[in-house]
Amino acid sequence: MQPTIYHRQYSLGPSSLTLGTRTQIMGILNVTPDSFSDGGRYNAIDAAVAHAKQLTAEGADIIDIGGESTRPGFAAVPLEEELERVIPVVRAIHAAAPEIILSVDTYKAEVARQALEAGAHIINDVWGFKRDPQMAAVAAQAGCPVILMHNREERDYRHYMTDILNDLRESIALARAAGVADEQIIVDPGIGFAKDYQENLYFMRQLDQLHDLGYPILLATSRKRFIRTALDLPIDDVVEGTAATVAFGIAQGCQIVRVHDVRKIKRTVDMCDAMLYAAEPTY
Repeated sequence: MQPTIYHRQYSLGPSSLTLGTRTQIMGILNVTPDSFSDGGRYNAIDAAVAHAKQLTAEGADIIDIGGESTRPGFAAVPLEEELERVIPVVRAIHAAAPEIILSVDTYKAEVARQALEAGAHIINDVWGFKRDPQMAAVAAQAGCPVILMHNREERDYRHYMTDILNDLRESIALARAAGVADEQIIVDPGIGFAKDYQENLYFMRQLDQLHDLGYPILLATSRKRFIRTALDLPIDDVVEGTAATVAFGIAQGCQIVRVHDVRKIKRTVDMCDAMLYAAEPTY
C-alpha cells in the first residue's frame, strides 16, 4: 500500500526544503549539559558549529538545535539560560554556513523569536503551541514552518488514538487561529512523550492514522527508551533499532526523520526512498 505523501516547498534563506520527492533528515544538535544521549558534548560554540557541519556533510537536511533537555525527569531551564545556550549557537552556525537549514527545538516563544532573528528557519515545539500562549503568534508573524508535537501532562487516555489525534487537532487549531498557514504545519506523533513502552510500540504501527489530520509527519525516535527496552541494549548501541523505527515510519508516510546518527541512518532512509519513490516499470 502506497503511503500518503504531501508535497511542500519551503524557501528558507538561501536554501530550500522539499517534501514529496525523498525523506528529509533532521540532525540533532543538543546544546545542553543533560540531554539523555549527548548532553554536554556540544555546549561550546566551536564544537556546535563543527558538529552541525559534520551532520550536514553526512546527509542532514535540517539541523535541530535544542537548549533544554526533554529526557524523562528533566528540569525546566529558565528563559535566560536557554537563550544563552541557543542563540549564540544559532548565530554562529548561520554565520559560518548560512546554507544550513536550522530549526529551534523550544516551547518558549521568546527563544523561538530570537532564534529566528539569529538565523533559524523552523520552530519545533514539543508542546505543540500549548505551553507558551505567545508561540503561535511568533510563528505566524515569522511565516515559518512549524512542527507541532503531541504531548500532554498526564497519560490519562480513554481512547488512545482518538485522544492523540484530538490533542494534535487542538495544536493545529491554535496555530491556524494565530494565522499560521496550513502549508507551514508539520505534525510529530511525540513518540516517547506521555506514552509508556506499550503505548509507544502500538503507536508506531498506527502512524498512518496521523494522515487524517492532513499534514506532513515528522518522526523522532532516535535512541529513545522504548527501543532500548525492546532490545535490552544501552543508549549508545541502538542504531539498528532506530533504523528499524525509521524504516517502519517511512513506510507509513513519515516524511522527515529526526536522528542522532545521521550517516548510518541515511543508508536506511535512502533504501526506503529507493523503494517508496520507485517508478513503475515500463515494457
